[in-house]
Amino acid sequence: MPRGMYLKSEGFASDLFDPKHEQTLRAFCERNGHSYADVGVPIPLDIFYSYGLEFQRQLLPDLDTRLVARVSVEDGGFTLRLDDGEVIRARRVVSAVGITHYAHIPAELVGLPPELLSHTSQQRPVEQYSGRRVAVVGAGSSAVDMAGLLHQAGADTQILTRRPKVWFHHPPDGRRGVNLAAKRLLKPRSGLGLGWRSRMASDLPLVFHSMPERFRLRVTKGHLGPAAGWVSRQLVEGKVDIRLNMSLRYAKANGKVAHLVFENAAGETEEVVADHVIAGTGYKVDLNRLVFLDTELRSHIANVHNTPILSPHFESSVRGLYFIGPSAANSFGPLLRFAWGAKFTSRHLANHLTRRHRILRET
Repeated sequence: MPRGMYLKSEGFASDLFDPKHEQTLRAFCERNGHSYADVGVPIPLDIFYSYGLEFQRQLLPDLDTRLVARVSVEDGGFTLRLDDGEVIRARRVVSAVGITHYAHIPAELVGLPPELLSHTSQQRPVEQYSGRRVAVVGAGSSAVDMAGLLHQAGADTQILTRRPKVWFHHPPDGRRGVNLAAKRLLKPRSGLGLGWRSRMASDLPLVFHSMPERFRLRVTKGHLGPAAGWVSRQLVEGKVDIRLNMSLRYAKANGKVAHLVFENAAGETEEVVADHVIAGTGYKVDLNRLVFLDTELRSHIANVHNTPILSPHFESSVRGLYFIGPSAANSFGPLLRFAWGAKFTSRHLANHLTRRHRILRET
């Protein structure tokens, strides 16, 4: 995320979970004099970044920051080769990569060279685009925020999306007054937002896991889809050119510029010329993107749409190999795509691993 962005989640839903509930975002902001409210005060990226670093220093000061270059199965366990050449053996491995490997660029854009194309996840100072034509493809939170920051930096910015509109979250209603009980009943609040669907996804991940696969895939894909945060509306409305119903057909490089060919709502072809293209096209879980997992190991992981099929304890079909975070969303629901899911995940998985370790010791 480039500097200047805000988290889309509210303050209370942005905690990094610790068992004693001491290292909360609220506590961090109070200690450091930052503005904070459970609801209604946007969280700047730099504050959340500093909070994450302090959380790590307090709870895991001996964090090993070396990268895992390769994970393979050997002799009934796992061999991990680190980037400095050290080899580690383990009985169990938990893949907690978040969205790191899953940045999605549509096939229509992959032919553009790196100097003309980047993904919103690739951090670049937006100031370098001042005075240049930048096409942002997409209409979700990262695309809208990026376009707004580019405009502020002096770039000639366009948002181009196949969608009929750009969806923005509504500002929080404060939940006060005589109708508070009715509001809570009709649209209960959860870490995923307002409404019963979000509340059930937040509170019942194990029930979700027991549902038919087809249902789980449909809900995970469709619920809480691309939408910009309420604070982002003021960054783009009336400032950034937003082109709707624009379906990208192909893109090509012509010298130092990119030519994007779209089909509009009338079925007509339109060409957009840009000095740089930024794909605000989100993330897509794909086991094939986890190149640190040995090819043979990946081939033995049962999957659906290239996402791992997991047990109720996050274990894949390869015994001892677990997936959490967005990689597990098709098994446990939208909750696993958000920081709010850390409490359920850490407790549930830790209890399972503790029980399995105890059984191994006893046998």
